[in-house]
Amino acid sequence: MYQKIVLPNGVRVVTDAISHVRTASVGIWVGNGSRFEPEAVGGISHFIEHMIFKGTEKRSAQHIAIAFDALGGQVNAFTTKECTCYYMKVLDEKLQTGVSILADMFMNSLFSQNDLEMERGVVLEEIDMYEDSPEDVATEKLFEGCYAGTALGRPILGSEKTLNEMTGDTLHQYMRDYYRPEDTIIALSGQYTQADLNYICNLFSGMRGEGRNAITPAEYHPAVITRNKEIEQNHIAIGFPGLPVADPDRYAYQIMNAIIGGGMSSRLFQSVREQNGLCYSIYSYTASHEETGMFSIYTALNQPMEEKAIRLILEELSRFREEGPARDELGRCREQLKTNLLMSLESTSARMNHIGRSELVFGRVIPPDEIVQGYDAVNAEDVRKAAERVIRFDQASICAVGQCKDDGFYQELLQKDF
Repeated sequence: MYQKIVLPNGVRVVTDAISHVRTASVGIWVGNGSRFEPEAVGGISHFIEHMIFKGTEKRSAQHIAIAFDALGGQVNAFTTKECTCYYMKVLDEKLQTGVSILADMFMNSLFSQNDLEMERGVVLEEIDMYEDSPEDVATEKLFEGCYAGTALGRPILGSEKTLNEMTGDTLHQYMRDYYRPEDTIIALSGQYTQADLNYICNLFSGMRGEGRNAITPAEYHPAVITRNKEIEQNHIAIGFPGLPVADPDRYAYQIMNAIIGGGMSSRLFQSVREQNGLCYSIYSYTASHEETGMFSIYTALNQPMEEKAIRLILEELSRFREEGPARDELGRCREQLKTNLLMSLESTSARMNHIGRSELVFGRVIPPDEIVQGYDAVNAEDVRKAAERVIRFDQASICAVGQCKDDGFYQELLQKDF
């Protein structure tokens, strides 16, 4: 049973009580990510995510690490384009101890200059790690190209230039300006008592700030991007303008994605890999944001196979756009999505993620049964219409990483009449 409490300062506490488990998961969700950042401090949200683990007035970084290990708990964080989440999972009897540490980290981090200098090096290594992954480079550069000139198009990790200019004062000021109570959600799932809930509400009642963070709208524009790297395969990401996260057609869109490239039985896997042997890996994916989105296909293959594979991918997309799904595809992929959803909710961590993200995006917790009903309501024509909205060849984009040909080669492939 879900419960929502709005504290006097605007912090929302959403809960999902589960009486038959012995764990509790807590997430602090903040409606702030990389797309809210001024360009001069690009990457600061992710940097703050790292620095929050580096000590408070009461606890050193080592104390925090030892305390969570002593609890037998798990603690971590992540940053996206539109939110940041700090989360933990502990035994129910350790909930108050664990959440007191998490709240202290969130509201009282020191951001000492010495720790900042050390962690800056860690984040720069993280940036280099992504640069060493051609798959990540292809997907990230595609997104950057299609949203060039906007905060949405900038990398979550920032750059060496922006990171080098940050100080502890910069981080503190950013948190005062962008970590607002009305944009903050405490998500609690698992076994807990009323005393635990009261304790959590009391901890976060002291958070200060006013107003809400506002997004500057971004618009998708088609782009062709190439990045030469001395690697054996070319990594290809093809993109189309996708749907916003709360779009009414989102259930049909998710089923469309699953049919086209969601697994081994998907159209692209069967056609490009199994029937033609052109690649090892191929899949499609979606990236949905408040007002925009992207539908993308990724594959990696040797350069001699590149042109044939791209043509085949575009032909499969064109056929699907015109004909829509077969009956067996619709039923199979709908059941796959429903099963994945319901199986994931056997974990208190996954349930915490569901209620936190749902409250952040929709302003309410959407029950799993409502999502299942949304999938069940989708018919073949709904999926075809979603494909018609998304797969627009005049808006197609591509990023190639590896031993690439020139931009004109890829531009010409996209402009073929499919």
